Amino acid sequence: MWESHAQAFGEYLRARRKLAELSLRDLAARTQVSNAYLSQIERGLHQPSVRVLRSIAEALGLPPDRLLAEAGLRTGADPEPSPADRDGSAPPDVVAAIRADGRLTDEQKTALTAVYRSYVGD
Repeated sequence: MWESHAQAFGEYLRARRKLAELSLRDLAARTQVSNAYLSQIERGLHQPSVRVLRSIAEALGLPPDRLLAEAGLRTGADPEPSPADRDGSAPPDVVAAIRADGRLTDEQKTALTAVYRSYVGD
């Protein structure tokens, strides 16, 4: 199960890094994490620790809880709504449909929502 979530989280992380206009080397320098390891996280090959996730969140200017939720490490709560969700520019029915789909596990819903939000931008 982690593999599919790791892939989705990696795509989300790559999209956020690119939105921040950072190379892997730039992000590595800001996080004190090697660019090879960050690349493996983005490709879904490793599950990062909470310390690494917090460092990445800080470097990308994201609330740490948001990144922890996107990684599936913050249980019992959905990720914080993105600015696009709050201001109505993202169709609320997309996220609602993902959350309402009984065929998806909670991890899949979190991953799919993260990927969707990464494409529409927050």
